[in-house]
Amino acid sequence: MGRNRKLLLSIIVPAYKQEKTIKKDLERMISVFEEGLGKTIDFEVIVVVDGKVDKTEQEAKKVKDGRIRIISYEQNRGKGYAVRMGMKSAHGELISFLDAGMDISPKSLLMLMAHFTWYEADIIVGSKRHPVSRVNYPFKRKLLSLGYHLLVRVFFGLNLSDTQSGIKIFRREVVEKIIDKLLVKRYAMDIEMLAVARRFGFRRIYEAPIEVTFNKSTSAINWHTIYKMLWDTLAVFYRLKILRYYDKAR
Repeated sequence: MGRNRKLLLSIIVPAYKQEKTIKKDLERMISVFEEGLGKTIDFEVIVVVDGKVDKTEQEAKKVKDGRIRIISYEQNRGKGYAVRMGMKSAHGELISFLDAGMDISPKSLLMLMAHFTWYEADIIVGSKRHPVSRVNYPFKRKLLSLGYHLLVRVFFGLNLSDTQSGIKIFRREVVEKIIDKLLVKRYAMDIEMLAVARRFGFRRIYEAPIEVTFNKSTSAINWHTIYKMLWDTLAVFYRLKILRYYDKAR
């Protein structure tokens, strides 16, 4: 590696039914990252269109920037699948993901990068419950989040206040170790990634503050979603602690 080569950050953006906002979202991301990442970090944005069900792909292609790549496939397969697909094609030494829709401000990624460097971390997790996070968060979601993360702490020993926010950064080494062992396609993909990484010896997992503004559609939650989240979480626990599937996969 040349002495003047910049660090490359890959940013995976899973996108499902985002035709109305994806163009504006990508333009905002590029502007924020150009200004905030500085002269020592390059970046690439990998948009993964999780099912060709609307014009998300066509709208994303309207943003003409060589740092943007677009991956798409026909059927919706879930956020976990989309993130892994993007990670497998990432070129960066650091690999992150950030939800489309901009509920989480792209400026939050700059905060995660600062914490990543400060802690020399394996993984940095964006946390809505960090003391200095700026979050417009409905009370019902706060209550459900608290209960869920108490469950996560008991089941997996993850000393984190928030595992589910759609923004995280991983060292490439971590991704390469865990990516082919992961199975969750939808609801508990974050838990699986963090729990398996910790199981494989990556213990430097820390939190960073984020800025979140929820819209009505994001704030909505139903019992079906809660049930599927719990089911996927219990499935990860069963594979990790009882079946020892991930140990065998190593």
